[in-house]
Amino acid sequence: MRFFHLSDLHIGLKLMNRDLSADQEYILKQIAALAAEHKPDAVVIAGDIYDRPVPSAEAVDLFDKFVTDLTETLPDSAVMMISGNHDSAQRVDCFRNVLSKHRLYMIGMPPRTQEEHIEKVVLEDSYGTVNFYLLPFVKPSMVRQIAGEAENGNNLSYNETLHRLIDRENIDENERNVMVSHQFYLPKGKNADEVDRMDSEIRTVGNIDEICADVLERFDYAALGHIHKPMKVGRETIRYCGTPLACSVSEAGQQKGIIMVDMANKGEIATTVLPLKPLREVRVIKGDLKDVLKKGCEDYVTVVLCDKADLDVIDMQDKLRFAFPNLLEIRRECQGRPDYQPVIAEKEILDPFALCCSFMKDRIDGEEADAYRSILADVVNAVNNRED
Repeated sequence: MRFFHLSDLHIGLKLMNRDLSADQEYILKQIAALAAEHKPDAVVIAGDIYDRPVPSAEAVDLFDKFVTDLTETLPDSAVMMISGNHDSAQRVDCFRNVLSKHRLYMIGMPPRTQEEHIEKVVLEDSYGTVNFYLLPFVKPSMVRQIAGEAENGNNLSYNETLHRLIDRENIDENERNVMVSHQFYLPKGKNADEVDRMDSEIRTVGNIDEICADVLERFDYAALGHIHKPMKVGRETIRYCGTPLACSVSEAGQQKGIIMVDMANKGEIATTVLPLKPLREVRVIKGDLKDVLKKGCEDYVTVVLCDKADLDVIDMQDKLRFAFPNLLEIRRECQGRPDYQPVIAEKEILDPFALCCSFMKDRIDGEEADAYRSILADVVNAVNNRED
């Protein structure tokens, strides 16, 4: 059984207000061409099909062309996808039953009642059965009827919710099983802060959405989405494939690709990363203005200027925009910055009269200040005489 693992297409994404439609179309055509070359039995998309819950008409049209290319290129193969946290689960779920009859599985909603289960797609090859479990992005509140609630009546944690949701499935571990999921999984014992997250990812406060990946151990392969940088979660066969196209400047320099998975007998799995080449790279170019200008290109570029001397801002911007038509932003380094080193004044003990005068000097001037000082002196002397 051969299948492609891809995720996080984020169709409709804008990179710092730059329209990426042409870049996304270019990369999706590459994926379709790879499908024609390698002829997988299935293509799996692990969530975040679109960048927004309500995608533009242009984004929907681009995705329609991509799916059409895949189904025409692979008429006997299955195309499976789930919704991610950027998608509208209800929209992805539309026509689910009709499309499934044509080997196009678009699963937007997770099971919500005791009678429902994680969508299972069963494929056959010469080695036997392969079960694909398609689990869309889940929040604890979405499956509360199934997973239950905490003792205090609140929702369960993400970790407990996913464990209960998957544990209720009758998984035959003698067969080959593949989980397709869009969540934040961590290897057992690893801290969320140790994971290299990208700026384009939606994060939760305190990483409350983290899930221990031990729940995936029963699966021969886990095709994961949500993390934008390619990553293995504890073992070779539990993987995030990453985005096929850089979605932020923090992804500059990353080699993007999709994963081709070949399954033979139970336990015999080979993975191959098929690299993708973008229409335009996302790059960070750093240096003095004169050196940076020599590197002009059509890529999406963030320029970091290191000139110590002051620059004519208008002239500098015009030159950079001419050299880099797809300029994203300009940053400055090595500029003179104020020294904010703290200065701690020596502690000075003042008598009551001096302390009050110090307080008044910045608020009252001239003859009025002299009058207040005279009154204050009388008050302080009267208090001192009373204490004596």
